[in-house]
Amino acid sequence: MTEDPYERKVNPLLVVISGASAVGKDAVIRRMEELGHPFCFVVTATTRNRREGEIDGRDYLFLTEYEFLRMIKQNEFLEHALVYGHYKGIPKLHVRDALAGGQDVVMRVDVQGAATIRHLVPQAVLIFLTTFSEEELIGRLKTRGTESMEELSLRMKMIREEMKRRDEFDYIVVNANGMLDDAVEEIVCIIRAEKCRVHQRPEVEL
Repeated sequence: MTEDPYERKVNPLLVVISGASAVGKDAVIRRMEELGHPFCFVVTATTRNRREGEIDGRDYLFLTEYEFLRMIKQNEFLEHALVYGHYKGIPKLHVRDALAGGQDVVMRVDVQGAATIRHLVPQAVLIFLTTFSEEELIGRLKTRGTESMEELSLRMKMIREEMKRRDEFDYIVVNANGMLDDAVEEIVCIIRAEKCRVHQRPEVEL
């Protein structure tokens, strides 16, 4: 049987948005949702305390350490790590269900988690989000006000190490102050371009 040249199957993508603290990962994903871009956002589970304005199940799945460790034992995470003294992880079931339904999946993970996903799921599209400058990033961290000066100094040391790993990613997107929509548009363009590839990334298997 001759293949119909006009019939083309487009595989759903697993898109990882990563980067250091305060680069705007959450803001970018929320803006993509507000603009109606079709994708399934897989909520990260964490044991850290909820920040002001955060909603359980929308921003993060807030778990106790006991609950998190139980899920690790039962192999329920695609990836997980201990970051700044708190556990974070991506529930495997949510990712698998969305991809099986033909939906693109967007997830937000730290740089360490992105490296794990690259190893486990080489078909994933990895996007490194960053700020225009280190000064911008420091300003955002100070404005957030969730770290002491000692914690801020430790976090910046780790961020500088994370920045050295950007070559491990497929794309770099700059989320400069006041330019959120530009960063979102670049990410959307990356997803569109990936879907237009003649030789698509293989289907994700978990």
